[in-house]
Amino acid sequence: MRALLTSRTARRALRPIVELIDQRIERQVRRALGNTVGHPAGGATPDAVRREMEKLRSRQRPLELFFDGTGRGASRLPSAPHLDRTIAELAQVTGDREGAERNVAQAFRLLIAMEALGVGRIAGGTMNIVGKLSAVPLLDPPNDDILEIGTLYGMFGAALIRMMERAGRDPRLTIVDPLAGTQLQPGASMGDDASGTPVQGAAVRVNLGLAGAAGAAARIRQGFSEDPEVRALVADRPYGVIVVDGDHSAAGVAADLEWAEQIVAPGGIVVLDDFGHPKWPGIKEAFDKHMATDTRFTFLGQVAHSGYLRASA
Repeated sequence: MRALLTSRTARRALRPIVELIDQRIERQVRRALGNTVGHPAGGATPDAVRREMEKLRSRQRPLELFFDGTGRGASRLPSAPHLDRTIAELAQVTGDREGAERNVAQAFRLLIAMEALGVGRIAGGTMNIVGKLSAVPLLDPPNDDILEIGTLYGMFGAALIRMMERAGRDPRLTIVDPLAGTQLQPGASMGDDASGTPVQGAAVRVNLGLAGAAGAAARIRQGFSEDPEVRALVADRPYGVIVVDGDHSAAGVAADLEWAEQIVAPGGIVVLDDFGHPKWPGIKEAFDKHMATDTRFTFLGQVAHSGYLRASA
């Protein structure tokens, strides 16, 4: 486990778990080896040490359940190179190295806590999620109205509320999602979710409740972001943050970017989820075509398969 925890941020994030494991290992090894003073044979035999190490490995398994992919489909224990790369990309996009390290540590702990307490899961790989949660507050959006296009279980929105509150903001979240029972993607068979939880409004409300008053006050508009009726209900304010994480096809992303042009506040942030991910080439395709138009957006950079844009006035 130590090989995964060589970066300073990783150590900060996982220090309580690491210290607990280290203490148990030290106690057990000392017990196995014994006090060699007065023991010419050198203390415990190799077989005794092996048995003790097998016990340690079996006891470590419950701790691993906090981080492995059981019930969520993806492991939440990143390697040190992945953490370091995410911090470096985040620092480049935001210009804040110290804030990048701090937010990555806080966002990682928050991700583990949310999935432990919530129903369902947060969609995406660990660094993708941590990167988004870290980047949005550091990019200092012009207002605290957030639109999330595509939410799955609402857990990411709840976590983003908490990260914004940690930055002293007053987040107001609006969600647009079909909430159709399963995750929907054109041309892709998603199947049953790894969490075993149906994708529905009740689950979203439960998870938003984890974010306190701001989560309970979040608006949920069931439907697709392309629907005129949904757009009319949601386009009642300029948004400081828009997270585009719905239809991943080129046509779907293009439509969401065109809509974002109309409703994002001056200086607002648009987050393109799964940007550059080889599984979803339509996102980058739509982005390239949109950026070739007379757009308000400036590309700020990429952090762990999420692209960041800022709107001009």
